[in-house]
Amino acid sequence: MSLVASPVLTSPFLPSVPRPAGRRIPRVLAIAGSDPSGGAGIQADLKSIAAHGGYGMAAITALTAQNTRGVSAVHVPPASFLTAQLDALSGDIGIDAVKIGMLGDATVIAAVRGWLEQARPGVVVLDPVMVATSGDRLLQETAEAALHALLPLADLVTPNLAELAILLREPVAADWAEALDQGKRLAALTGTTVLVKGGHLGRSAGGDDHNDDDGCPDALVNTVGLLDQETVVVTGARVPTGNSHGTGCSLSSALATVQARVGDWEAALREVKPWLTGALRASDRLDVGTGNGPVHHFHHVQHLTEDQGGTDQMNTGHRVPDEGEFAAALGNSAAADLDAIYGLAFIQGLADGTLAEKDFAYYLAQDALYLNGYSRVLARAAAIAPSEAEQLFWARSAQQCLEVESELHRNWLSTRAVEVKLGPVTKSYVDHLLAATVSGSYGVLVAAALPCFWLYAEVGATLHAQFLAAGAPEGHPYAEWLRTYADEDFAAATRQAIALTDQAARRASASERDAMAVAFRQSARYEVEFFDAPRLHA
Repeated sequence: MSLVASPVLTSPFLPSVPRPAGRRIPRVLAIAGSDPSGGAGIQADLKSIAAHGGYGMAAITALTAQNTRGVSAVHVPPASFLTAQLDALSGDIGIDAVKIGMLGDATVIAAVRGWLEQARPGVVVLDPVMVATSGDRLLQETAEAALHALLPLADLVTPNLAELAILLREPVAADWAEALDQGKRLAALTGTTVLVKGGHLGRSAGGDDHNDDDGCPDALVNTVGLLDQETVVVTGARVPTGNSHGTGCSLSSALATVQARVGDWEAALREVKPWLTGALRASDRLDVGTGNGPVHHFHHVQHLTEDQGGTDQMNTGHRVPDEGEFAAALGNSAAADLDAIYGLAFIQGLADGTLAEKDFAYYLAQDALYLNGYSRVLARAAAIAPSEAEQLFWARSAQQCLEVESELHRNWLSTRAVEVKLGPVTKSYVDHLLAATVSGSYGVLVAAALPCFWLYAEVGATLHAQFLAAGAPEGHPYAEWLRTYADEDFAAATRQAIALTDQAARRASASERDAMAVAFRQSARYEVEFFDAPRLHA
C-alpha cells in the first residue's frame, strides 16, 4: 500500500535503527557455554535465534558435562582461544546483536570485555549465568567483580532472581515487589536496562492468588531514561511444567534477535514472551531426559500432527492463543514478503532518490485509487466490530484514508499529467479485500486489512531510518515523502491495528484463525506486488 502517512501505526516489530534494505535476517552471535544435552547454553541460543528468524553464530566459552539432572563438570578453555574465535568472526562477518551467557572465570570475562570495546556491536544482551536452574554454581565467586564491570557494556541484563540477588549482594527477593525494587537498584548502578523475571517466584507472582493468567510477569526496568517508562511490566501465564531447562538462555538470545530487528525492548519482549510460554507448554512433546527437561523451541513451526490430521499454522489446536502469539506468527509469516519488498528496484530507488518520477507518479495514482477502496473495507470493519473502541478505531482509519487520498490529488497528482486509471494489481488487491468484507467474519476482515498497516509501516520506518543515516540530504527528490515516516501517530495506529487483530484471533475459533492467517498472507503478497507495479506498468 501507500507510502503516505496513513491513519494507522507502528508495529511491535518496527525497526528504529538504520538497516540496509534487503537484509532482513539479523546476524546474532551467542557467546556462551556448551550444553551437550541441547537444552541450554549455546545449543539453546542457536535454536532460539533460528526460531526468531536470525542467523546464529557461536563462540564457546566453556564446555560442560551436564544433562537434565545437573552439571557434573566444567572445562574452561584458554581465554586466548575465545579471543581468537571472536576476532575471527568480527573480522569477517557483520554482527547485528550479541547474546552473552556463561563466562566461567575472570580471564574469560576480560576477553569478552576487550572484544566488546573494540567491536562495539549494536545490541548486547547479557545473561549473567551464575547459578543454573538445578542450583549448580556456573561462575567462580572470584569472577563476580569482573562480571559487575561488564554489566554497563550491555544494553539489556537478564538475571534470574538468584543472580539478581548475587549481583546486589542481597538475599533473593521474596515477592514481585521486592524483585522489581532490586531490578531498579541494579539498573541505577549499571546505567543499563534490566529484565526482572518472575518465573522463579511462587504461583501468581503478579499478585492475584486466584488468577494464573498473569502469574508469571516480566519487567523491563531502567532508571536513567532509556525506556519511555521507568518500568514496563509484561504479564503472562504461569505454565505448570517440570521442563524449564534453558529458559533463561532461550529468552535472552531470542530478545537479542528480535531487538536487532525491531529496535524496541518492549516490543521485543511482547513478541518473545508468548513464544517462550508456548515453548514451555509444548515441552511435554519432547522426550528428553529424566530430570528438568528442555523447552520446545520450534513449537510454532508448522508441522503435521496426528491428533489434528493436518497442519496447524498456529500450533494451538483448540486452545486460545496467548496474547501476542497470533500476531507474532503473522509477523513471522510475512518475513519473506518483506525480504521481497526490500529487494525491489522501486524501494531501492525511493530510498536513494534515483527512482524515476514517472514511476513514483504511477505509484501515487494507484495509491489514491487503492485508498478509496481500502477506506470502504475499514468502514465495513467498523460496522461489524464487536466493541465501541474497535468501531471507533476502524471508522477513524477509514476517514483518514479518504483524507490522505484527497491530499494526494491536491498536492501531487493535480499538478502533474498523471493518468489515474485503475491498474491490474490495484484492482486485484482491492477485490481481495472486498471479498473479505463479505466473508461474514470480523477476524478475517481485519486480518486481510492488516498488512496494509503493518508492512507499509515496516518499510516506511526502514526507509526513514536510512534517510536519516544518510544525513537527510536536501537534494533528495522524495525527502518530504520519507519524512512522513517519523510520525509517531502513524506508528501508534499500526500497533493498535496489530493488537486488535490479535484480540480478534483470541476470540475466534480454530478454523476462523486459520482463515485469518490465509487472508493475511494473501494481502501480504499483494503488498509486494503493489510496490512492484510501477515496474510492470513501465
